[in-house]
Amino acid sequence: MIPCQRQLFGVPENVCYLNCAFTSPLPQPALEAGRAAMEAKRAPWSMTPDLFFSGLEAAREGFAAVLGADVDGVAAVPAVSYAMALAARNLPLDADRHVLLLDEQFPSNVYPWLKMAPGRVRAVPRPVEGTWSEAVLAHITPEIGLVALPHCHWIDGTVFDLAAVRAACDRVGAHLVVDATQSLGAMPFDMAAARPDFLTASGHKWLLGPYGASFCWAAPQWRGGEPLEENWLNREGSEDFSRLTEYRDAYRPGARRYDVGEASNFILMPMAAASLGLIQEWGVAGIAATLSGITRRLALTGQAFGLTPTPAAERAPHLLGLRLAHGKAAPVAAAMAREGVHVSPRGATLRLAPHLHVNDADLTRFADALARALST
Repeated sequence: MIPCQRQLFGVPENVCYLNCAFTSPLPQPALEAGRAAMEAKRAPWSMTPDLFFSGLEAAREGFAAVLGADVDGVAAVPAVSYAMALAARNLPLDADRHVLLLDEQFPSNVYPWLKMAPGRVRAVPRPVEGTWSEAVLAHITPEIGLVALPHCHWIDGTVFDLAAVRAACDRVGAHLVVDATQSLGAMPFDMAAARPDFLTASGHKWLLGPYGASFCWAAPQWRGGEPLEENWLNREGSEDFSRLTEYRDAYRPGARRYDVGEASNFILMPMAAASLGLIQEWGVAGIAATLSGITRRLALTGQAFGLTPTPAAERAPHLLGLRLAHGKAAPVAAAMAREGVHVSPRGATLRLAPHLHVNDADLTRFADALARALST
């Protein structure tokens, strides 16, 4: 178990923040990296061409390490929607085959597929009986050409068996695209078992980074595809600023061809690299084990007040849904926020998403605020 790291996150003692699935507090190393980067921009005469690559490559390497994948497969992107658009552009889909999603999937992993395959997108609803993973597997038939899923659902933390999904995709010749935004960095990911064609994760949630610094990983067979844009930085030889007008067709190696323009971002990339380094120091398995203990206690508190938690066997270690028996969660969440307890309302569900800053006092504050909010 990892000791409480509240001192690194700057969360005031009178604030109970259980909303990292919305956005995480920025850890101190990332804050310091951002400040140093902004100071450097105040003195551009000290900046050298290598800065266009050093921070970017450090962040790329950090993401690859957290994911457990090769660095050449990583592209720097601004958002999940950008990565999904990349996947949609480069993954072939026959005209008679469909895309399979989840019901109530996050929109960034829906809209690109609606555009790619209008009228051919199916969503798997949450089943009344059995697990959602089992329902997904039952829907992967020969008519399906592409499956686009999260590792865990963004509303309540329901986990999907991506190894089984990958095997089912292989049987019917379907692609697998994974949005790991709500899991990567807080929950181990088995790349060898899932073998995604494309995987992406937003950087400002469980990767603890700044908003706007996200990443995409492409399997080796898709690294020769078509980028969304043609920028100077993703071309071979772009490190030599004296030869930039010697235009060339070749791209930088691996998935770097997919880097967004201005991927070098001198402020965001050092911040992202610092946060990814912190996650590596803690270890994803240790983070998951520690957060699992916290969400277990939160689930018991919710049950004591008549709320229904996502079943323990089906939920992620770090993200928990508490479903109200009646009514919407928004008024309850608003009442709790007025007391400094921050959660997200999602329909009839309170979504709880702690990180390593949470302490025992937070859990007591949560229970007290929930009791008062439910009684009003």
